[in-house]
Amino acid sequence: MEQTGAIPRNVSAGEPAARRSALGWLRGKSARQTLIALVLPVVVLVIWQLGGTNGSLFGGVLPTPAKVLKGWETWAFGSKGMGLNPYSGTWWASLRFSTIRVAEGFAVAIVIAVPTGIIIGWNRLAAQAVDPTIQLLRPVPITAWLPFSIAVFGISSFGAIFLIALGAFYPIVINTTQGARDVDKNLVRAARMLGASRQGVLMRVVVPSALPSIFTGLRIGLGIGWTAVIVAEMVAVKSGLGYVLWDAYYVGRMDIVIADMATIGLMGLLSDRIILFVEYRLLNWRAVAGAR
Repeated sequence: MEQTGAIPRNVSAGEPAARRSALGWLRGKSARQTLIALVLPVVVLVIWQLGGTNGSLFGGVLPTPAKVLKGWETWAFGSKGMGLNPYSGTWWASLRFSTIRVAEGFAVAIVIAVPTGIIIGWNRLAAQAVDPTIQLLRPVPITAWLPFSIAVFGISSFGAIFLIALGAFYPIVINTTQGARDVDKNLVRAARMLGASRQGVLMRVVVPSALPSIFTGLRIGLGIGWTAVIVAEMVAVKSGLGYVLWDAYYVGRMDIVIADMATIGLMGLLSDRIILFVEYRLLNWRAVAGAR
């Protein structure tokens, strides 16, 4: 498995088209793909705006995009204080609270899930001992863990971090396990013939071969992490985007609700592109190998 430090100028034909598009968007080298991706959201927003009357739809329940943008602007850049708008100028603080919780929970999930998945995929005894328990707990949804989290951690960030880590853990461990199991046996035999120890085969053959599957699990896990932080903050803490979302709904500020949802979507998209970028930098040898 040869690695080179240079990123090829032309991505190989073997690289998935969706991934090329995402990387091109991230590197700012694919204006055409970016424009194509923006067509559908823009059309939806235009229809939504034109369908509104006096800034709202459905009898005033749903604000138009222009009204949402105005509320979002005040939420982000408005003056803080004890005015009539409790959300004014609090967007950055809410974003920071949620982002930190997602980062901490996601880091915990990586530290536990990746080694666990490698061991399960590589060692048959470990798979027989651990995998059934994971498969037993995996169908339990995050919302079902909420009472347990509050009972154990109380109303604190630890409960949110626990739920995020739990939600991100399963896709990471499942994909890592599959990646370790799918290692080319010829590579393992070749390493053994060259005198590599069992630990050497694990670290120099199995782990690098499983990295593409690990990154797939990371992308799925991070998306679930953003879902989990909203669920957790609605109930288990008193700050963050999830708390604002629920609070704004109760007081009828649907413009803040929709701006909150858009913020979550944008943060999920941005974090996914960061993982894609890191994957591309670490696994550029795949593009080089595919070009040969």
